[in-house]
Amino acid sequence: MEFHGVTDHSNLLRDPNSNSILNVDEFGYQQYVSKRKAKEEKNQKVQTLEQEVASMKSDISEIKNLLRELLNGS
Repeated sequence: MEFHGVTDHSNLLRDPNSNSILNVDEFGYQQYVSKRKAKEEKNQKVQTLEQEVASMKSDISEIKNLLRELLNGS
């Protein structure tokens, strides 16, 4: 199958059969994938931190309740 170049766009090719345009910029695609992966990792890290903070809040609340019981019991 032979593709035709798109005027003024060296990274784009046109498929003569379907008239669709294909992006053949491998470097740009790799950059996109890397940025998407970094963003997903960052989001996962934030989510993990949020879960840890919620767990610590729960633990602190439990400790406070135990201290209150100790103070009221003595």
